Amino acid sequence: MNQRFEQSPAGDFMKNKRVLITGISGFTGSYLAEYLLAQGAEVYGLIRKRADGTAPKNLVDKAIEKEVRLAEGDIKDISSLEFALERSKPDIIFHLASQSFVQSSFANPTEFAETNAIGTANLLEAVRVKNYEPKIIFAGSSEEYGLVIVSEEQRKRMIERYGQIAPKPQRIPELPINEDNPLRPMSPYAVSKVYGDYLTRNYFHSYSMKTVVSRGFNHEGAGRGPMFVTSIITSQVAKLKLGENDRIIVGNVNSFRDWSHVADIVQGYCLLAEVGESGNVYNQGSQRTNSVLSYILLTLEEAGYNVQKIETFNGQKKVENPTEVDDGEMFGVKFEKTRVDKMLLADELEYLIRDKGLKVYTDKGEVIIEFDENRFRPADVPILLSDTSKIQRLGFKSKHTIREIIRDQLNYFLDAKQRSYL
Repeated sequence: MNQRFEQSPAGDFMKNKRVLITGISGFTGSYLAEYLLAQGAEVYGLIRKRADGTAPKNLVDKAIEKEVRLAEGDIKDISSLEFALERSKPDIIFHLASQSFVQSSFANPTEFAETNAIGTANLLEAVRVKNYEPKIIFAGSSEEYGLVIVSEEQRKRMIERYGQIAPKPQRIPELPINEDNPLRPMSPYAVSKVYGDYLTRNYFHSYSMKTVVSRGFNHEGAGRGPMFVTSIITSQVAKLKLGENDRIIVGNVNSFRDWSHVADIVQGYCLLAEVGESGNVYNQGSQRTNSVLSYILLTLEEAGYNVQKIETFNGQKKVENPTEVDDGEMFGVKFEKTRVDKMLLADELEYLIRDKGLKVYTDKGEVIIEFDENRFRPADVPILLSDTSKIQRLGFKSKHTIREIIRDQLNYFLDAKQRSYL
């Protein structure tokens, strides 16, 4: 079993359970399959037919392609879902299959709607029609919360930018985010997840199906897809360390995310399968928030660069010791952040497209971070910070630090076997 996993808090609950994972070949699905196999579950997975007949890379990387039982099908085809149900006769379904790259959803909104929204409807309806009674865990997303209001000043800026904020905030700041926070999705991806979230709970209310929604905040680790910002960062730093590039190119470095290790999220899914209350929603996250900029700087440090100072190209915005740790309270929560995180959160600092980039001064010389305007989203989520009190009451605990997450990703890209992935 992957060293990042610990013994299940659910004990022997998964032993001999028949489990169906939609999206088993994806990043999180493959980690979940590996974990379930180690717990003694009988694991089935829905995958789309591959033209070359090969096993999915994520399953091969974890050496579990022969241990899982795969059923070819498509979440958009209800008949193939019925076949997968007949074959697996599941006690538990983890519904992870989705189009998940937020940026692409602006270019292909109908594809995201068909897969994430209609695909979820197909699965729920197939279960209902076939009269099976599995526990269903729907993988929702923190992106459903979307535009979170941090301060009165930010609220005014957002009204100026978007014209209105709906629903209106009942508290400012709206942090940390609990399950009762308003949903203001800011992308077609997020909207499709809101649909699946509500429909999953509707099937509990309408048909008494055992459905639970997990709103997972960002989760990362070795093997995360190359288009996601954390992999964009760690792969570029790996190339920098190996002398294959001379700069890091990114979009908005001001965005804050609640990053968890995928192993923590997977164990949370399994906990919800055992003791999650049907018809309910649970946040899954780390209960900390860090900026994209900090992710870059901490990755540089994990790669062996001692970060001393950063400044914009014009020298106007300077921060000494930007990665210095601050574990003080913000938004009523104590969490580990960097000095530059604290400055950004306190509105003492903001990096704009016109700044063009940053110089990072290290013990190994100057590193350039270049801002790419094309990587900025039409509408972005400024900050995510989870309140995980609800799932903690079930026994959940986030175990991994942000540096451990970064280390796993960076080592993956530095591994000789993964060189073609860069």
